[in-house]
Amino acid sequence: MNASSLRQTVGVGLVALLAAVFVAGCASPPPKPETMRDPSVNFTNFKTFGWTDGGATASTDAPVRLLDSNIRNAITGVMQRKGYVPAPAGTTPDLRIAFETMSADKIENNPVRIGIGVGSWGGNMGGSVNMGSPSIRNYKEGTLVVHAIDAARNTEVWQGRVSGKVTKGSLEAAAINQAVATAMADFPVR
Repeated sequence: MNASSLRQTVGVGLVALLAAVFVAGCASPPPKPETMRDPSVNFTNFKTFGWTDGGATASTDAPVRLLDSNIRNAITGVMQRKGYVPAPAGTTPDLRIAFETMSADKIENNPVRIGIGVGSWGGNMGGSVNMGSPSIRNYKEGTLVVHAIDAARNTEVWQGRVSGKVTKGSLEAAAINQAVATAMADFPVR
Protein backbone atom coordinates (compact mmCIF):
# COMPACT_ATOMS: atom_id res chain seq x y z
CA MET A 1 0.00 0.00 0.00
CA ASN A 2 1.50 3.36 -0.98
CA ALA A 3 1.44 6.52 1.15
CA SER A 4 -1.42 8.09 -0.83
CA SER A 5 -3.64 5.00 -0.39
CA LEU A 6 -2.79 4.84 3.30
CA ARG A 7 -3.74 8.53 3.78
CA GLN A 8 -7.00 7.97 1.90
CA THR A 9 -7.88 4.84 3.95
CA VAL A 10 -7.07 6.62 7.24
CA GLY A 11 -9.07 9.68 6.11
CA VAL A 12 -12.14 7.59 5.24
CA GLY A 13 -11.91 5.72 8.56
CA LEU A 14 -11.59 8.97 10.50
CA VAL A 15 -14.61 10.48 8.72
CA ALA A 16 -16.67 7.33 9.47
CA LEU A 17 -15.63 7.43 13.14
CA LEU A 18 -16.47 11.13 13.49
CA ALA A 19 -19.82 10.61 11.75
CA ALA A 20 -20.70 7.77 14.13
CA VAL A 21 -19.79 9.89 17.17
CA PHE A 22 -21.83 12.81 15.79
CA VAL A 23 -24.91 10.67 15.16
CA ALA A 24 -24.67 9.05 18.60
CA GLY A 25 -24.34 12.46 20.24
CA CYS A 26 -27.38 13.90 18.43
CA ALA A 27 -29.73 11.00 19.03
CA SER A 28 -32.04 11.68 21.93
CA PRO A 29 -33.49 8.58 23.49
CA PRO A 30 -37.22 8.41 24.19
CA PRO A 31 -38.25 9.18 27.75
CA LYS A 32 -37.71 6.28 30.11
CA PRO A 33 -40.27 5.51 32.77
CA GLU A 34 -39.45 5.38 36.44
CA THR A 35 -41.41 2.79 38.37
CA MET A 36 -41.69 1.65 41.96
CA ARG A 37 -43.40 -1.51 43.14
CA ASP A 38 -44.08 -3.01 46.54
CA PRO A 39 -42.13 -6.30 46.29
CA SER A 40 -44.28 -7.99 48.93
CA VAL A 41 -47.47 -7.66 46.84
CA ASN A 42 -48.69 -10.47 44.61
CA PHE A 43 -50.50 -8.76 41.72
CA THR A 44 -52.24 -11.98 40.68
CA ASN A 45 -54.53 -11.39 43.69
CA PHE A 46 -55.93 -8.27 41.99
CA LYS A 47 -58.57 -8.68 39.32
CA THR A 48 -60.55 -5.44 39.14
CA PHE A 49 -59.65 -1.76 39.04
CA GLY A 50 -61.48 1.50 39.50
CA TRP A 51 -60.68 5.16 40.03
CA THR A 52 -59.94 7.19 43.13
CA ASP A 53 -62.39 9.95 44.04
CA GLY A 54 -61.73 13.53 42.99
CA GLY A 55 -59.20 14.55 40.40
CA ALA A 56 -59.52 16.64 37.30
CA THR A 57 -63.04 15.39 36.51
CA ALA A 58 -64.39 17.89 39.04
CA SER A 59 -63.07 20.72 36.86
CA THR A 60 -65.47 22.74 34.72
CA ASP A 61 -62.66 23.57 32.29
CA ALA A 62 -63.40 21.67 29.05
CA PRO A 63 -59.74 21.12 27.98
CA VAL A 64 -58.90 19.69 31.43
CA ARG A 65 -61.94 17.38 31.30
CA LEU A 66 -60.89 16.21 27.80
CA LEU A 67 -57.30 15.59 28.93
CA ASP A 68 -58.58 13.74 32.01
CA SER A 69 -60.88 11.59 29.86
CA ASN A 70 -58.10 10.77 27.37
CA ILE A 71 -55.71 9.76 30.16
CA ARG A 72 -58.39 7.60 31.84
CA ASN A 73 -59.18 5.89 28.53
CA ALA A 74 -55.49 5.21 27.89
CA ILE A 75 -54.98 3.79 31.40
CA THR A 76 -58.11 1.64 31.05
CA GLY A 77 -56.74 0.23 27.78
CA VAL A 78 -53.39 -0.63 29.35
CA MET A 79 -55.01 -2.22 32.41
CA GLN A 80 -57.30 -4.37 30.25
CA ARG A 81 -54.40 -5.48 28.03
CA LYS A 82 -52.57 -6.54 31.19
CA GLY A 83 -55.51 -8.71 32.31
CA TYR A 84 -57.43 -6.46 34.72
CA VAL A 85 -61.13 -5.66 34.35
CA PRO A 86 -63.07 -2.56 35.41
CA ALA A 87 -64.93 -3.09 38.69
CA PRO A 88 -68.72 -3.31 38.29
CA ALA A 89 -70.58 -0.16 39.35
CA GLY A 90 -71.27 -0.03 43.07
CA THR A 91 -68.49 -2.47 44.03
CA THR A 92 -65.10 -1.80 45.53
CA PRO A 93 -62.27 -2.47 43.07
CA ASP A 94 -59.20 -4.48 44.03
CA LEU A 95 -56.98 -1.64 42.77
CA ARG A 96 -57.82 2.04 42.80
CA ILE A 97 -56.03 3.98 40.08
CA ALA A 98 -55.03 7.62 40.38
CA PHE A 99 -52.94 9.83 38.16
CA GLU A 100 -51.51 13.29 38.20
CA THR A 101 -50.02 15.55 35.58
CA MET A 102 -47.67 18.44 36.08
CA SER A 103 -45.48 20.69 34.02
CA ALA A 104 -42.37 22.71 34.68
CA ASP A 105 -40.37 25.24 32.72
CA LYS A 106 -36.92 23.91 31.91
CA ILE A 107 -33.77 25.32 30.34
CA GLU A 108 -31.75 23.39 27.79
CA ASN A 109 -28.13 24.39 27.42
CA ASN A 110 -26.19 23.43 24.31
CA PRO A 111 -22.47 24.10 24.80
CA VAL A 112 -20.00 25.13 22.13
CA ARG A 113 -19.99 22.62 19.28
CA ILE A 114 -16.91 21.79 17.24
CA GLY A 115 -16.97 19.80 14.02
CA ILE A 116 -13.96 18.37 12.23
CA GLY A 117 -14.00 17.05 8.71
CA VAL A 118 -11.33 15.19 6.74
CA GLY A 119 -11.60 13.98 3.19
CA SER A 120 -9.85 13.50 -0.08
CA TRP A 121 -10.64 13.80 -3.73
CA GLY A 122 -8.24 12.15 -6.07
CA GLY A 123 -4.72 12.63 -4.74
CA ASN A 124 -5.44 15.72 -2.63
CA MET A 125 -6.47 15.66 1.02
CA GLY A 126 -8.45 18.37 2.73
CA GLY A 127 -9.93 19.15 6.05
CA SER A 128 -12.12 21.65 7.81
CA VAL A 129 -13.02 22.75 11.30
CA ASN A 130 -16.37 24.27 12.21
CA MET A 131 -17.39 25.85 15.48
CA GLY A 132 -20.92 26.66 16.68
CA SER A 133 -21.84 29.09 19.41
CA PRO A 134 -23.55 27.97 22.60
CA SER A 135 -27.32 28.27 22.84
CA ILE A 136 -29.92 28.24 25.57
CA ARG A 137 -33.57 27.29 25.00
CA ASN A 138 -36.56 27.32 27.29
CA TYR A 139 -39.07 24.49 27.02
CA LYS A 140 -41.89 22.99 29.03
CA GLU A 141 -41.50 19.50 30.48
CA GLY A 142 -44.63 17.52 31.24
CA THR A 143 -44.83 14.66 33.75
CA LEU A 144 -47.45 11.94 34.11
CA VAL A 145 -47.56 9.87 37.30
CA VAL A 146 -49.85 6.83 37.60
CA HIS A 147 -50.58 5.30 41.03
CA ALA A 148 -52.10 1.89 41.84
CA ILE A 149 -53.53 1.57 45.34
CA ASP A 150 -54.53 -1.66 47.05
CA ALA A 151 -58.10 -0.77 48.03
CA ALA A 152 -58.28 -3.33 50.86
CA ARG A 153 -55.19 -1.94 52.63
CA ASN A 154 -55.45 1.63 51.27
CA THR A 155 -51.75 1.44 50.37
CA GLU A 156 -49.98 2.38 47.19
CA VAL A 157 -48.47 -0.77 45.63
CA TRP A 158 -47.18 0.56 42.29
CA GLN A 159 -46.22 3.87 40.74
CA GLY A 160 -45.08 4.76 37.23
CA ARG A 161 -43.76 8.11 36.06
CA VAL A 162 -42.68 9.48 32.70
CA SER A 163 -41.50 12.97 31.75
CA GLY A 164 -40.79 14.56 28.40
CA LYS A 165 -40.86 17.78 26.40
CA VAL A 166 -44.31 19.17 25.80
CA THR A 167 -44.75 19.79 22.09
CA LYS A 168 -47.61 21.00 19.94
CA GLY A 169 -49.08 17.49 19.62
CA SER A 170 -48.44 16.34 23.20
CA LEU A 171 -52.08 16.64 24.24
CA GLU A 172 -53.47 14.66 21.31
CA ALA A 173 -54.94 11.23 22.06
CA ALA A 174 -52.15 9.33 20.28
CA ALA A 175 -49.45 11.14 22.28
CA ILE A 176 -51.35 10.56 25.53
CA ASN A 177 -51.73 6.85 24.71
CA GLN A 178 -47.97 6.63 24.11
CA ALA A 179 -47.13 8.47 27.35
CA VAL A 180 -49.45 6.22 29.39
CA ALA A 181 -48.09 3.08 27.69
CA THR A 182 -44.54 4.21 28.49
CA ALA A 183 -45.35 5.08 32.12
CA MET A 184 -47.14 1.74 32.62
CA ALA A 185 -44.78 -0.50 30.63
CA ASP A 186 -43.60 -2.23 33.82
CA PHE A 187 -47.06 -2.58 35.38
CA PRO A 188 -47.43 -6.24 36.38
CA VAL A 189 -49.40 -8.46 34.03
CA ARG A 190 -52.15 -10.36 35.79
